[in-house]
Amino acid sequence: MKKKLFVFCIVLGLFAALIIWTVWGNTALELNTYTVTSEKIPFAFDGYRIAQVSDLHNAEMGTQNEALLTLLEETKPDLIALTGDLIDSYDTDLEISFSFVKKAMEIAPCYYVTGNHEARLPENVLMAFEKQLSQIGVIILRDEAVLLEKEGARISLVGIDDPGYASKYGGGIGASEIKLLTEEDSFTVLLSHRPEHFQKYVAAEVDLVLSGHAHGGQFRLPFLGGLYAPNQGLFPQYDAGMYTEGKTRMIVSRGIGNSIIPIRFNNRPELILVELCCEKELP
Repeated sequence: MKKKLFVFCIVLGLFAALIIWTVWGNTALELNTYTVTSEKIPFAFDGYRIAQVSDLHNAEMGTQNEALLTLLEETKPDLIALTGDLIDSYDTDLEISFSFVKKAMEIAPCYYVTGNHEARLPENVLMAFEKQLSQIGVIILRDEAVLLEKEGARISLVGIDDPGYASKYGGGIGASEIKLLTEEDSFTVLLSHRPEHFQKYVAAEVDLVLSGHAHGGQFRLPFLGGLYAPNQGLFPQYDAGMYTEGKTRMIVSRGIGNSIIPIRFNNRPELILVELCCEKELP
């Protein structure tokens, strides 16, 4: 009897520890930093820092996202990339997302592209939300590019709409259209919510892609990676981290919040910091 009770207590303790660890893992923000080196990066942009926030889904990391904003400020970014799904279309609360972005704008300029959850919103709701963002200075990139300038040098920042949004390309911009938005001699950073279109970005010869959407595979298994990602299915190819093919590198964020599946496993919410590094030696 005592042996059975002992085994029961061990099993109960392990189960309780698993629950506590899982709950902690859904709220304990993690910062991951990547250094991207290229001879196309001008000397003026050496050390330029881009913070990426993806898939917020109305989540709050701390009261009014205080934990997320504190960590974001500590990265000392030159630019904040918002790569889609700021809101959750199944439980829409625009105020949480807007409040976060408003405070993020006090840290660094924010550039935003839509995700599939924004694409699902009624057009009038999305237009009202984006009007709010524009009024506080957020740059919304809709299948368009801007030049970032520093000390007379420049790099190109391209942002494309989620394919679900009824953009002028009706169902998603192609590689040839992306390439038309880039400058041949300029280092190009592409903001695109969906990582499963990596081959399209490679064909467009983009230098760096910042993406999200996969939620890290939601449940991450040891040695196997993510279990499932939308539009990729089981054991997704592009779930988290950096991928390289040819001249193109893509960084996929695990994101911050959850959506239909309300919990993550072995998959902490993630803030990404990218630091650009010039490959050439200073003259």
